[in-house]
Amino acid sequence: MDYRKIYGIIERHHRFYADSLPMIASENLTSRFVRRCYVSDLGHRYAEGKVGERYYQGCAFIDEIEEIALNLTKELFNAEHANVQPISGVVANTAAFFALTEPGDKIVSLSVPCGGHISHDRVSSAGLRGLDVLYYPFDSREFDIDIDETRKIALKERPRLFILGSSLILFPQPVKEIREIADEIDARVMYDASHVLGLIAGRRFQDPMNEGADVMTGSTHKTFFGPQRAIIVCKKEIADIIDRAVFPGIISNHHLNTLAGYAVAAMEMKLFGRDYASQVIKNAKKLAERMHDLGMKVIGEGRGFTESHQVVVDVRNHGGGAEAAEKLERAGIIINKNLMPWDTLKDTENPSGIRLGVQELTRLGMNEGEMEEIAELISGILDGKISDWRARDKVAELRREFNTLKYTFEEHPAYDFPEMC
Repeated sequence: MDYRKIYGIIERHHRFYADSLPMIASENLTSRFVRRCYVSDLGHRYAEGKVGERYYQGCAFIDEIEEIALNLTKELFNAEHANVQPISGVVANTAAFFALTEPGDKIVSLSVPCGGHISHDRVSSAGLRGLDVLYYPFDSREFDIDIDETRKIALKERPRLFILGSSLILFPQPVKEIREIADEIDARVMYDASHVLGLIAGRRFQDPMNEGADVMTGSTHKTFFGPQRAIIVCKKEIADIIDRAVFPGIISNHHLNTLAGYAVAAMEMKLFGRDYASQVIKNAKKLAERMHDLGMKVIGEGRGFTESHQVVVDVRNHGGGAEAAEKLERAGIIINKNLMPWDTLKDTENPSGIRLGVQELTRLGMNEGEMEEIAELISGILDGKISDWRARDKVAELRREFNTLKYTFEEHPAYDFPEMC
């Protein structure tokens, strides 16, 4: 077989995204400074164990890199302890479950239709750990956890762990209030910051650790500037059990090339994170407001639509989430269908909503004016007022003006096509 066929597919993928509006809320672009780490010799090596306590020789330089990453992580999140070895958000969550619970323990999390991540639920990591998953009572109008009803459930069921943070997250969540409930029953609080990690690092969202979380996990490639991996920060008192849960618990080697990439991304976040996070939230709000003005059913109107990178829209009057997402993809606007609080898991194939993220477009330099233009495109496409081919031309035209990566040490083309052949 001709290996160059794969290279050709990759190049077509690059070209497609360079002419599209990428608005998947769980994705972002890395800088060329981060990408250079991917193809280094680090990708060939192993480094089991902690810094200075490796099980293989040849790890002196790897120790230096990991020490830098640890120190930057603690600084960015004002954390007592950090672990930068998890290779994905689900791996980080699984390690936290192993550290903080035993099989059969009860935990409380958001259901998937209410925004919870699958790893918090019975079908994924929490279920495989043997945990009994209870769900927060959720106010779909306020798009928030009902604290009074949660307290009633907690006092009756006495869960071991409360999980906050979610996959669909528009607003800060009630960490302080859940901390108070947890203290009444001697439970722990975990915050999955995967979607908002960059906003937290940029000091433009809530500060879960300062508000009372025992542990914060987070993938590093959504609103954060890094490659696809994850971190855990925690209180010093549980540092040892968290570290043991990561290694030797569920991690052997921890993908040293992307670890180096994460360290570079953390440096970028330290320098540029505040400005970036501020613009992300401004962009999300403007996109939501303009879509609402155009008659779309944007969620969260009573609370200003969003305080994160996400915008969520009820598209039942446009055929449902699957039809809307497919129609937008044909125009080059890449988003995802999404379950809503009034949906059930039976609605997964065609849920009520769509979820849009502005973090990647923000890193490409787009501001509020472009958000208004994008809102008008989305409205026109879903209402059938703009044809697929015309919309595709408009999207490509807009992207031609925004193909430079910002918020990094030196601006550069967002898509550096590799020499494949």
